[in-house]
Amino acid sequence: MFIEVLNGIFSIIVFPGLVFLVALGFFTQYLVRKFSARYQKRMGPSYVGPAGILQPLYDFLKLLRVKEIVVSRYAMPRVAELFLVIGIGSIVSSVIFLPLSLFNVASVFDVLIFFYLSSVMPLFMLILASLSMPSPYTNIGVSRLLSLVTLAEPVYFACLVIPVYLATRGKGVFMSMSSAYATVVELWVKPETIVVMILVFIAFIISIQVKAMYPPFNIPEAEQEIIAGFETEFTGPLLALAKLLHDLDLVVALIAGTYILLGGPAPFRHLSIEGIILVVVKYLLLLFIVVTIKNIMGRYRIEQALHTIFKYGVIPVIVAAIMSSLI
Repeated sequence: MFIEVLNGIFSIIVFPGLVFLVALGFFTQYLVRKFSARYQKRMGPSYVGPAGILQPLYDFLKLLRVKEIVVSRYAMPRVAELFLVIGIGSIVSSVIFLPLSLFNVASVFDVLIFFYLSSVMPLFMLILASLSMPSPYTNIGVSRLLSLVTLAEPVYFACLVIPVYLATRGKGVFMSMSSAYATVVELWVKPETIVVMILVFIAFIISIQVKAMYPPFNIPEAEQEIIAGFETEFTGPLLALAKLLHDLDLVVALIAGTYILLGGPAPFRHLSIEGIILVVVKYLLLLFIVVTIKNIMGRYRIEQALHTIFKYGVIPVIVAAIMSSLI
């Protein structure tokens, strides 16, 4: 019992919890900035640390320790910070449901709990934090964000549920992420499920672009139109926490996609050298696709974005869900 408690604490605080996720978040941000710079024929981060790899950490510490919070009338920065910390804590706590956790929690329908902790709660906390800093630009940014996620979040949810359902139906713990990842690879080679997985993969990429607010779906933070949208009044430590929440949200979504859509280490054994390498390669592949779309697309108008999410997100998962029920 004591060992299990220690494993649980270690999993939440160190690996794959707060320390690991923050480090991976900074590294992912570095890769996004570096890849984007190469697409645009720029240098990207180059000065802080070897090849500029410590630049995201330096930027975070600068916001956290050096920059001050600019407070406007009626603003509640401490309340906003509290909401952002709760959102970060919710994302970190969701990792115990991931297959790579040392203190792995596997139960029936644990994918639902994972989605709530890693996606619903952080989004809700981000919206409350933004509304704690009153500004017309903030309100416009939040309204645009809500317009997008109303479609995108159900798509992301379906992209997790459909593969888990197909992979655990009649095998292991039903609707459990830990039971699903080992057999997801089989879904990509079976003639009756490969079309479902392709449709789910396309919808997943669309939902990730929206969750990350990358082009063409960076409408809630369109600087040229509404300054910075829901982040307009975020400064200093508040802005640092908001950016960290954004990075952790992207990281956990990519890890979930790596395991649930691409099978994680499968066909190799979990935590084997080959399995770890394969997980890294699959994670980087998803990230590369997301960054590529980010750099080849321009920003959509809100109606264009909603139409695109419906066309390439909602419709594919509906078709995939119907096909899954008939298999």
